[in-house]
Amino acid sequence: MLGISYEGATAVITTVGAGLRSFEVDGVPYVETFGPDEKPPMSAGAVLVPWPNRTAGASWVLDGVVQQLEVTEPARGNAIHGLVRRRPWSVLEHTGSLVSLQTLIEPQAGWPAALRATVSYALDDHGLTVTHGVKNVGDVPTPFGVGTHPYPRAGNAATDSCTLTLSATTVLPLDVDRMVPSGAAEPVEGTEFDFRAGRSLANVHLDTPFGGCEPARDGLVHHSLSSDSGGVEVWADPAFRWVQVYTPDSYPDRGRAVAIEPMTCPPDALNSGTDLIWVAPGESWGARWGIKPL
Repeated sequence: MLGISYEGATAVITTVGAGLRSFEVDGVPYVETFGPDEKPPMSAGAVLVPWPNRTAGASWVLDGVVQQLEVTEPARGNAIHGLVRRRPWSVLEHTGSLVSLQTLIEPQAGWPAALRATVSYALDDHGLTVTHGVKNVGDVPTPFGVGTHPYPRAGNAATDSCTLTLSATTVLPLDVDRMVPSGAAEPVEGTEFDFRAGRSLANVHLDTPFGGCEPARDGLVHHSLSSDSGGVEVWADPAFRWVQVYTPDSYPDRGRAVAIEPMTCPPDALNSGTDLIWVAPGESWGARWGIKPL
């Protein structure tokens, strides 16, 4: 575990998976946490590279060749959440308020390309900023996606007392048995999935991919949880134009929780091609997201 701090803010990052274990300001938690010796429950804080969410049937095609990934969601037959969340990451830099880590995704069954992934966590006056980087260190052009899996919380407020606001303008229908897309994204307007003006989370149950996340005037995408006692915002660069929202009832020692997961592409993007990022050999990509109290 790697700790960073800035004035009253603290965060803890795992070296396995480079995930976010905790983020607090003046002792108030703004993400759901887990113990130092525990595996992240429900993928809490995980970095999802080189694809977020699910790849249907754990299979996709690159340059006409079928790639068979390991089935990591056996009940549904999918490959889920990329290749790096259980890998050790090496530390590139660790100062008082910043930590940067890296890992190498080597060619392997189902993934014939070499990528170097980096992630940096930094605390400042604006909260926590997370910067992702991906570099093609192989010799073939490669598609990928990036996601992350934080469970933000509005301080000590109960989840069901919070209002969820999303910038998303579309929702992606799912095959509920396999949890992979069953059709094209649809407008949220006039549906139960329209959270643009904010809706209470009481009695709302989601495991849902949203798209069309539009940046505000500041050029950033904004999602938030708010309560009578305060709130929390998840912001992102426009590259994160998708977001998965998940509301489990049984997060350890918390019960009801909510994951707000910025993603650069939707579920099963390796098959649909939707919003995949391509990098040529030697080419790099980067984008940011972050969490701040409201």
